[in-house]
Amino acid sequence: MSELYVPPQISGELGQATPKAAADRNFFARSRQAPSLSEIDGVSVETLASRFGSPLFVYSERDLRTKARRMRRAFQARYPKTSFAWSVKTNYLNAIIQLFRKEGWIAEVVSDFEYDKVRKLRIPGKEIIFNGPYKPAAALKRAISEGALVHVDNWDELSHLEELARDAKGPIQLGLRVWLDAGIRPVWSKFGFALANGEAERAAARVIGNPKFRLHTLHCHIGTYILAPGAYRVAAQKLVMLRERINAKHGHLVDCLNLGGGFPSHSLLHGMMGPAETAVPPIEDYAEAIANVLNELPVKKRPLLRLESGRCLVDEAGYLLTSVVAVKGINRPSIANSDLSGRDYKERIVLGEDSKVGYVLDAGINLLYTAAWYQFDVRPARQASTPAAPSRLYGPLCMAIDVVRENVDLPPLAAGDVLSLHPVGAYNFVQSMQFINYRPAIILLSEDGTPEVIRSRETLEDIDGPERLPAHLSVA
Repeated sequence: MSELYVPPQISGELGQATPKAAADRNFFARSRQAPSLSEIDGVSVETLASRFGSPLFVYSERDLRTKARRMRRAFQARYPKTSFAWSVKTNYLNAIIQLFRKEGWIAEVVSDFEYDKVRKLRIPGKEIIFNGPYKPAAALKRAISEGALVHVDNWDELSHLEELARDAKGPIQLGLRVWLDAGIRPVWSKFGFALANGEAERAAARVIGNPKFRLHTLHCHIGTYILAPGAYRVAAQKLVMLRERINAKHGHLVDCLNLGGGFPSHSLLHGMMGPAETAVPPIEDYAEAIANVLNELPVKKRPLLRLESGRCLVDEAGYLLTSVVAVKGINRPSIANSDLSGRDYKERIVLGEDSKVGYVLDAGINLLYTAAWYQFDVRPARQASTPAAPSRLYGPLCMAIDVVRENVDLPPLAAGDVLSLHPVGAYNFVQSMQFINYRPAIILLSEDGTPEVIRSRETLEDIDGPERLPAHLSVA
């Protein structure tokens, strides 16, 4: 064989098998116009960014209330004996907590920090559910003294509660966290007592056997972003069976079954095909799955159904407005005024990594924790007539991993153009980092369209406040 022989090589473009691979190879499969978003609830996106600064989190009060009312109707129309708790960890902004409280939601917290926060808002203990695998001693003592419903997560916590209960005057209402297999993977075995091996029954017996306690709730939370309503049917069936066994053995009928949360928003995981409205089941399907199980019980034995919702209520109400600060990687001509044929242009845009236009934004993964899992919908504030092409969105951080979207179709953009990222209302601000840049302001668009600042942009004083400088390092 000739020494000049070179074996065939597969280019980096082939074999990636991404859902958008075919579209990336076919420029003319794209619409002539990329979708834009010029207004949120009738308020100009560009005006908001100009007035309150970029980046900027924006929440729609109208959307929040609409989601809350739809969920309430969905469940109570099928099972009237339903109560709702707001998952504070999803978004702990005071305005968001208060808004759901006014809609009839109680608070579900998972830490001493969240407990302190909702108590500062004057939410009474009897309207708080305390979940989580770790509840500090002082917080646990305060919670039971104020009448909060503590969901016991483990044997060590139960032992601690038994010690605290010795001096209690009346019976302390408790819930029991249970983990079970509802057909969803991974199974969240980190939380609560196992159902399958009898551990949950043993824990229930210990609670019921203590005159200082009263077992009020059996609780499970099967996961997050659950796309299978049938999984909740399985979870409800298993909790009902556990409740029946406890009643048969101990003569105690547990008041409440809590199915937790995990209901998805209209967001798409990376690799999922959209639109989200077709990929994500409506909340009514989840209500039907759970209610069908509970409605099979005799009326007098039907429990209070409680839910601890978060993502499905707040995610779509949240937007992040961000501005292009730099354009990188332009090594292809615009199709307008180009001498290239359509075929040549198409080949140019799929040659490799360098053929993709990169846009540096003033918002990055320090503000967008969920970018690792979800592909945000990205829309320019201005409508462009130029066809969209594959683009990459970088954040402003001095880190190569700061990529907000690896691949998104956008028209040609310039520095100063404003984009909206959506939905970002769940888990992003609350898990954002003060890293390199200040965290931005947050506004709530009231139902009449008035923008209200609900959290100011951070300043150096906010960051430096907790720091202390040793005397030998003091500034002269």
